[in-house]
Amino acid sequence: MRRIAIDFGSSETKICLAGSGVVLKEATCIAVAEEGDGNYTVKAYGDKARALSGRAAVNTKIINPVFEGDIVHENLAACLMAYFLNKIEITRRRAKYTEVIFILPCGSGAELKEKYERVAADCGIASVYFTITPFAAVLGHNVSINESKPMFCLDIGYGITNIAALSQDGLIYGININLGGGNIDVHIIDELADKRNLSIGALTAERIKNTVGSLLHDDNKMTVADGRDIETGAPSSIAVNSSHIYEYILTYVDKILEYVSLVMSKLNAEVASGIVHGGIYLSGGLMKMDGLAEYIKSKLKIPVNVPDEPQLAAVIGAGTIISNDYLFTRIATE
Repeated sequence: MRRIAIDFGSSETKICLAGSGVVLKEATCIAVAEEGDGNYTVKAYGDKARALSGRAAVNTKIINPVFEGDIVHENLAACLMAYFLNKIEITRRRAKYTEVIFILPCGSGAELKEKYERVAADCGIASVYFTITPFAAVLGHNVSINESKPMFCLDIGYGITNIAALSQDGLIYGININLGGGNIDVHIIDELADKRNLSIGALTAERIKNTVGSLLHDDNKMTVADGRDIETGAPSSIAVNSSHIYEYILTYVDKILEYVSLVMSKLNAEVASGIVHGGIYLSGGLMKMDGLAEYIKSKLKIPVNVPDEPQLAAVIGAGTIISNDYLFTRIATE
């Protein structure tokens, strides 16, 4: 029986295979052509589907079957999952000999687990287990979780942020909020339209965030944004630098840190003391942004820990769980 870990995220899906590490990282997108009567034909999956965003034919829709941590299109999610599994050579015949651990948002209920179970069943998966993002993300820092040492995780994803205090004994206190990197992308689109008279697409907004986004005051990285002039409708390009989007990013980061402070206020003194000494474990794709970890540290007055690949921390940590029978028994839940 082989084991795999899957982070079925709003923006990207990552898969870790026991003994092989991360074997897939691809957009959680599917492009479909509508045929009427609710029927559709799949035109592209994953990264190829995402590349069609804003460029697809009139009858083609680009759909993200996962939104803010929830599976919102089960049939399409199952199609996309089967495609990803086939890419890593887990055919339907092999799937029945495969155990999968899914990474869920903190506080996920039975309804979401049932959705994942149905998607897995459609792909022929034999056994389904779950863990939550904070546990997986902390393990992705290559540290051990024990019963006596509390840890604090802040994982900022594309559509959802997980905030939690935990130990090996279980979750001490945690929440998930519908804020993440995707909110910044939408804000960039709106602000460039309002203030720079340029209409851009989602892929361009994400590229701007990833290339020039920064919380360093003196940062002045620059990129060119291509789009459409709102007044004339003609193709247009403008220069965008770090200072142009600094406030947009800060708006959402400060809001997330308000929730971090709220979670910390719910902890007892002993747990809070342990977290002050151990620091906050940061993960999620947004943590690659220059100056973000330093800003969080200065704002909260607590040390921070950032892994080499923060966007992969959760799936790497889940890979640790599936590779260790003791951790699998203690942390994975059916």
